[in-house]
Amino acid sequence: MNQVKVQTEAFDIAAIQDDLRAENPAIGAIVTFIGLMRDMNEGDEVATMTLEHYPGMTEKALEAIVKEADERWDLLGIRVVHRVGELTPLDPIVLVAAASAHRGEAFDACEFVIDYLKTRAPFWKKESTADGERWVDARHGDGEAEARWGK
Repeated sequence: MNQVKVQTEAFDIAAIQDDLRAENPAIGAIVTFIGLMRDMNEGDEVATMTLEHYPGMTEKALEAIVKEADERWDLLGIRVVHRVGELTPLDPIVLVAAASAHRGEAFDACEFVIDYLKTRAPFWKKESTADGERWVDARHGDGEAEARWGK
């Protein structure tokens, strides 16, 4: 079973992997990606980052990404947890965990989900630096990463 969550609270990586693994004894691989907040961006020190979303719309976008991954690969479950609110450096922001019988499909699906999430999921990021606050646009490389999956 797939699951998508958007939440303010930190997530328990081990508990999410255990929950996913417990669902199906045919799972032979779980590939997990954790995105962390960095303390630098565009050459500036970043003290905090605030993530905003539009409740309902963001979850639907994430569910569509997960559904597409599920259609492309033979998966046995996907978890996506994305945090919103104020974060500080090294805080986990996002978790993607993809489970399959074999590692290749789990690796591909995990990378696909995070690549699509970076460009298709509606989140707004505001950083706090010594010079004040600023909104952060998507990076050019995010679009290139998404494009390599086609479609």
